[in-house]
Amino acid sequence: MKLNTKTTIKNSIINFSKYFLLISAFIVFCSHDLYLKMGTYFLQENQEATLSLYNGTFETSENIITRDRIIDASVVSQGERKAINTNDWQDKDSTITQLKFKTGNSGTYVAAVSTKARNIELTADKFNAYLKSDGVYDMLDYRTKNNLLNQNAVENYQKHVKAIYQVGKVKTDDWKTVLGYPIEFVPQANPYKKYSGDSIDVLLLLDGKPVANQLVFADNIKSANAHSHDNENDKHTHDGEMHSHDNPENNEEHTHTNGQQLRTNDKGIVTVNLQEEGIYYMRTISMVNVTDSDELTHKSKWATLTFEIGHSHNNNEHAHDDHHDNEIPTWVFILGSIFAVGVLFLIFRNKDK
Repeated sequence: MKLNTKTTIKNSIINFSKYFLLISAFIVFCSHDLYLKMGTYFLQENQEATLSLYNGTFETSENIITRDRIIDASVVSQGERKAINTNDWQDKDSTITQLKFKTGNSGTYVAAVSTKARNIELTADKFNAYLKSDGVYDMLDYRTKNNLLNQNAVENYQKHVKAIYQVGKVKTDDWKTVLGYPIEFVPQANPYKKYSGDSIDVLLLLDGKPVANQLVFADNIKSANAHSHDNENDKHTHDGEMHSHDNPENNEEHTHTNGQQLRTNDKGIVTVNLQEEGIYYMRTISMVNVTDSDELTHKSKWATLTFEIGHSHNNNEHAHDDHHDNEIPTWVFILGSIFAVGVLFLIFRNKDK
């Protein structure tokens, strides 16, 4: 009886170890993208808001970002770049790193975070699975064609993320700021002058230069500002975070490679179709082989970009925003009409005489 008990305990330990290793492998396979996320990227002046670092997928954050990993965190507005104090970040539920802040003057803002490079050692099978799940297809094809699928890997990786959000109605040019990160997305137009049904060109810079033929993924979800003919009372915002009784994020399983699969052209530009209103997020991983190191086999640089697109009942609404500054004020029309009526009155009065 004692022997059977010991055997049962031993088998339980073995089974638990296998289960633990399986979970660990799953976590490795589901490698972590990094995003700067808000419930909505349309904010008002002097509004309390929250900026969250999601380390996992766009829908779920699995780990916090320790402060020692952040080498740059900054906000660009009104032509000025300001550093975010490291002490201002807070951790939520041991999975999300957050920054609570108050918005400033009306304008288009850029928030960004850059992290230190780290090394990770993976067996061949785990590395291949990660390349497939994260859409690093070029490296997976290279390993396949060169019979390297059995080669273990030691990868040096770093992540650089940006978010563009709109405060108030004034559109400023801060959206096009180049931060000088090792890799970064730079829109070629202000996303907040775009609407559902449009498209937007986005430049990808690698070490400050446009990179051609780089695989880029772009996807979108509904946001707190989503236009709907359904019951709007089921959805509300607080501090820039979305709260919904029918959260669309929970209704569909998203992976790292959902959405549009794009390639940069010879000028380093991809064109993202803004098929519908909502929050858009872009991601890419630039990975190269390392041949001049005894330790590393690969280096990768990760970039993400998030922004929000508003709704347009018809695409003629663009003229209202794009040419707003050129419109004649209403009071001019009123005074002009009164003047014209006065002139006509005098003309007809003189004729009657």
